[in-house]
Amino acid sequence: MCGIIGYIGYRKASEVILEGLRKLEYRGYDSAGIATLSGKIQLIKDAGRLDEIHRRRNFLQLEGTIGIGHTRWATHGGVSQKNAHPHSDSHGKIFLVHNGVIENFEELRASLSKKGHRFSSETDTEAIAHLVEEELKKEKDFGKAFSNAISMLKGTWSVVCISEGEEAIHASRNGPPLVIGIGEGEMFCASDVPALLAYTKKVVFLEDGDRAVIKKGGFEIFSGSKRVRRKIHSINWSAQMAEKGGYPHFMLKEISEQPAKIREALSADVDEAAAILGGQEHFTVVACGSSYYAGLVFKSIAQSILGVPCEVILGSEFQYARTGKEKVVIAISQSGETADTLSAARLAKSSGAKVVAITNVLGSSLYREADASVMIGAGPELSVVATKSFTCQVAVLAKIALALGKREKELERLQGVSEKIEKVLESQSKIKKLADRLSRFKDFFYIGRGMAFPSALEGALKLKEITYLHAEAYAAGELKHGPLSLLDKNVVVVALAPADSSFPKTMSNVQECLARNANLVVLSDSKQALGKAKLSLAVPKAEGAEIPLVYSVPLQLLAYYLAVKLKRDPDKPRNLAKSVTVE
Repeated sequence: MCGIIGYIGYRKASEVILEGLRKLEYRGYDSAGIATLSGKIQLIKDAGRLDEIHRRRNFLQLEGTIGIGHTRWATHGGVSQKNAHPHSDSHGKIFLVHNGVIENFEELRASLSKKGHRFSSETDTEAIAHLVEEELKKEKDFGKAFSNAISMLKGTWSVVCISEGEEAIHASRNGPPLVIGIGEGEMFCASDVPALLAYTKKVVFLEDGDRAVIKKGGFEIFSGSKRVRRKIHSINWSAQMAEKGGYPHFMLKEISEQPAKIREALSADVDEAAAILGGQEHFTVVACGSSYYAGLVFKSIAQSILGVPCEVILGSEFQYARTGKEKVVIAISQSGETADTLSAARLAKSSGAKVVAITNVLGSSLYREADASVMIGAGPELSVVATKSFTCQVAVLAKIALALGKREKELERLQGVSEKIEKVLESQSKIKKLADRLSRFKDFFYIGRGMAFPSALEGALKLKEITYLHAEAYAAGELKHGPLSLLDKNVVVVALAPADSSFPKTMSNVQECLARNANLVVLSDSKQALGKAKLSLAVPKAEGAEIPLVYSVPLQLLAYYLAVKLKRDPDKPRNLAKSVTVE
């Protein structure tokens, strides 16, 4: 969740780190800091946004060509200057940043306090710096002292550390992602690739248990006491791909990219995944958030077309719901680092299951650990909320299911779905006007049946994520089993009504909403349905697996324009992070 970047080379470190942290702002944070080494270590950190701190304190006054930076979401300790990273040892000679949770930090702090250490923050992170300081009393080699300190930790971490007298950056990973960037006469490390793209495309993803020593001319990676080699990956994203490109927000840019990105997703090689899934008598899908809803689309197609039972389990619930007899698990994660999904995939593998990964990040933990991986091809997604990554996941999962069922005609039809989404994007002015009319309401229900139900779930999630309005989604038939009691003139119901086999019953549910005086908004390709509501949006005709793709896009746009109308930042919603790397 937190953003980390380290630099060692010939450039001014504070400039590289500040720009890198800006590229990681999409991960969400409430405080930030930078420390650089120029003889002694200099530090600026505070609560607030990067640019606010920079205006007050000027990060660029920090000198030196070695440094580390961090953006923090508060976990242990409140949002304050003292709790912001980087943290140091007692003497201000060792500084480090950390992402993750140290589960035994209270025990470590108590032990260190007895030895005379005094702590200046409430964080679990500070204990690591003091541990390194303590180990240096026994071991003169900094790398060994750092390694010894790390070995005492319990929990999850990515730690990046600098020290006075050390022309090196020391790093360790156990859980949250950490990547090394390879330059010429300079090296980088970061929690995510976008922080490095302006300088290098060559990266190495550290694996759990890895410790790295990074110097200007190169790096070494150790697993335990043994030096190991990790694959060097070439990233095909450009720095420009991670910029807004003239759009007011990343979210709108990424919504607009969906026609092209879905075409790329539908060209993905699914043969290896299909080979594992083919002939199976049961599928299990694990995922979280929007990826979970993408899994529900796969479930609908797999069960209706293949006749194969499919269970979709939240990653955080898998350890409680699993049978231990799963033969194959499909794990879906945009980042490939979602902690709950990754934990579920590892647990399934430990019981002998094959794992098929659906991800957007080459070289991520899930990508590396799965038996087969399918890249969704969405490119960098810098808005915190999922848009193009969701539809690309749906496209890939639909392709896999239809390929397994040998549904050639439906696969061919799916190839044309991008043109339908382009037509939806042409309706933005109508959707903006719709958002303006709905901006006075506080409560929203989204309903749909069959293939439209996952889109209803995703639409409600988008709305609550970026507008902070109350939104719920229901299978339309469930309204009469309780939620109807909440409907009145102050509630908006967004009804998804594609003219498929579910249409007649969905229209009955629409009538139920009208009878309770709810403010009805209908999205449909049917004139009959559109005529039922004062507020409506015509959607291109969609069938089967096209439905969740075509209907999700106007709901993304509705949430976006409502957020803008309400003056809420759609790219950086409060309390949320892009890559959820803690359980």
